[in-house]
Amino acid sequence: MSRRICFIGLDQPQNDWFRARIESPIVCYETLPKIVVRDGQLLVEALSGFGYRPVSDVVFHGIFADDHDLIAGLALWGGRCLPDARAMMDCRLKLPCLVRALQVSQFAAPNRGFVSAGATFTTDQPRVAKWGNFHCGENKQVFDGQWQAEEVAIVEPFLAGDAVRVVVIGERAWQIKLEGDGWLKSIHHPTAQLIEADPSLVSDTRQVAKALGLEIAANDYIVTPDGQPHLLEVNHIPNVTRFPEIWEAYSQYVDEWVRRGQ
Repeated sequence: MSRRICFIGLDQPQNDWFRARIESPIVCYETLPKIVVRDGQLLVEALSGFGYRPVSDVVFHGIFADDHDLIAGLALWGGRCLPDARAMMDCRLKLPCLVRALQVSQFAAPNRGFVSAGATFTTDQPRVAKWGNFHCGENKQVFDGQWQAEEVAIVEPFLAGDAVRVVVIGERAWQIKLEGDGWLKSIHHPTAQLIEADPSLVSDTRQVAKALGLEIAANDYIVTPDGQPHLLEVNHIPNVTRFPEIWEAYSQYVDEWVRRGQ
């Protein structure tokens, strides 16, 4: 089969960048396409909506509400996929991913709590409940006293300090100071900025990414006033378009990955 590269999840400007630089045929889907895995071959729904076309490689960069099963299908296929489809499948659900990451991070404290849907968590100190599988500050709540969970949730002590994200792409790394108008901090806030990377946080992020099988990853930490970092979250599909430096590195990494498969 001749090579055909399938990009899933990027927007048109990024897809156009790859179309201009990669010689192999490319098909791009901003949302999830229908796929078929048959006799070891991956078939993707044609852009026209009629029939399916074989593809040889997949670049996946997006988070969708219902993408877990499709990622599992890519893992079952077992072909060339960036990031590794098995790693994405294992990391897509936030609670199991965090549990795995805490086993290898040197900044795993404090201990996390857990509450079942419908159960009540009682506390005498401010805590944060996190539920669901979305990122970007969604599905998080600070509470004190009693809190009844509508969904399964992780519970952790509320920690004041600076929120940072460490992004690793291959051998390169960056640290971002996350910002926000309230207690929630985000890479998308206009004042979020690149800052000098802390070597210990870069090392920890690489250690977590390696343990999870991710070539590209980003860890979110809170650094408390005493200078102690605490791992909060692992992003298996980190934002790569907010800062030009990170987009340049990501696009080059993908371009080189595609060329290695020729």
